[in-house]
Amino acid sequence: MQIIAVIPARGGSKGLVNKNIYPVAGLPLLAWTVLQACDSTLVDRVFVTTNDPDIAGVARSYGAEVIERPEEISGDKATSESAIQHALDIIARDHDINPDIVVFLQATSPLRLPGDIDRSIEVFMSEGADSLISVTKADDLTIWERRGDAWNSVNFDYRNRGMRQDRPAQYIENGSIYIFTPEVLRRHGNRIGDRLTAYPMEFWQTWEIDTIEEVDLVEYYMKKNGLLAPAVRPDNQQEPNVP
Repeated sequence: MQIIAVIPARGGSKGLVNKNIYPVAGLPLLAWTVLQACDSTLVDRVFVTTNDPDIAGVARSYGAEVIERPEEISGDKATSESAIQHALDIIARDHDINPDIVVFLQATSPLRLPGDIDRSIEVFMSEGADSLISVTKADDLTIWERRGDAWNSVNFDYRNRGMRQDRPAQYIENGSIYIFTPEVLRRHGNRIGDRLTAYPMEFWQTWEIDTIEEVDLVEYYMKKNGLLAPAVRPDNQQEPNVP
């Protein structure tokens, strides 16, 4: 059983310039996800796919292998699926690896507890799934949608609100962890296949970094929940210099 982690991290972000290597709680943002993936006992190899040499340098310094992503799949409208499929093609060609399971981690979602990656893989395998998403429970979240000139309640009936605890549980796809087989990506062109399962996480783990305002918020939750950079690093890696 071969399991790899793939972390897309392109350059050229506009909401927060150099977002993927922006300092967060003392480390470049990307470093948190790389270290968490390297700390997994079930992930065999960790790859970062990027078009940016600075991001590539950070990825390598924290223990990841780098896939150079072509510019044609590195723009604002390029999908993560296209980057991951390209990475799988290069990994097969250059490393002779055809993984059984792909763990797709977003660099912008560093709020993972130790063991989250391994436990999500265990759920994926034990349930015989072909795809998995990490989720957080949308407790008492009432969503409205505007259709034309009218406002409509989406996930509840405003005419009959009832008690919060009596409503069916609903979940948010939080973007932290995705798992799928390469066949799912090839067949559907999507990270989600026919046998989807989910890995529940805490609501505070929903937050991710896309703007400067969210840096302080994520750092707050890191401190509050004692999230530290994993101490385990590949044997050939020195303690990296924090930018």
